[in-house]
Amino acid sequence: METPRDEVSIALIGKYAGLQDSYMSLNQALHHAGTAHQLKVNISWIEAEKFEKRSPKTVLGSFDGILVPGGFGIRGIEGKINAVTYARTQKVPFFGICLGMQCATIEYARNIASLLHANSTEFEPQTPHRIFFKWRELKGVKDLGGTMRLGSYLCRLKKGSLAERAYGKSNIHERHRHRFEFNPEYETPLREAGLVISGINPEHKLVEIIEIRDHPWFLGCQFHPEFKSKPIKPHPLFKAFIGASYEYRIKRNKHKRKN
Repeated sequence: METPRDEVSIALIGKYAGLQDSYMSLNQALHHAGTAHQLKVNISWIEAEKFEKRSPKTVLGSFDGILVPGGFGIRGIEGKINAVTYARTQKVPFFGICLGMQCATIEYARNIASLLHANSTEFEPQTPHRIFFKWRELKGVKDLGGTMRLGSYLCRLKKGSLAERAYGKSNIHERHRHRFEFNPEYETPLREAGLVISGINPEHKLVEIIEIRDHPWFLGCQFHPEFKSKPIKPHPLFKAFIGASYEYRIKRNKHKRKN
């Protein structure tokens, strides 16, 4: 194995930071991507709740990339959303996975699309803007049978998007494990506010990937790409994220030297 030429620091913002085995697949996928770039990946597990009463800047200012992973439940949600705001406004490479994608979309809805109090019905059943709700509700069926979308699904990528450039193709299959989906009623208002919807499941017309423009690298995916990453074949999204994080590190260090 080649010796890493440099390093990159990634902040993983979760609610199980004290139980790092909970993120084993993510940990491995990040290191797979680092190996592909000949980089050492330093991962810091940070409790999302820290950012509910404290500015993320004091903690996240030294990181090259920010990742918000999947999970369930309301604890730490507002802290994750605050971390997303920091990544978006400070132009730090951001990767949101499953719940992380949902937090990124909710953050954009609130702060860019002016949909005040936007949320998921998982966290606020009475929210005036249900950006995410149960898949079964999308199909007009409530609490009948299993409520999770599991397994591999087709996703079609928007031409020229970050996702398409990362994968190098327009049709992909990825593994899912979640209950809540993007509410299609909000596709138009969020697109009009500038959100890039770059991945769609054609069978059910479900939003799978979101991005934002004018940012070094900002992407959220509804699925779990870490499940398909391998040591000698890192997942394309992780590889692209680590590459963007390293570029951000180089630019930031050059700026520091100039000043």
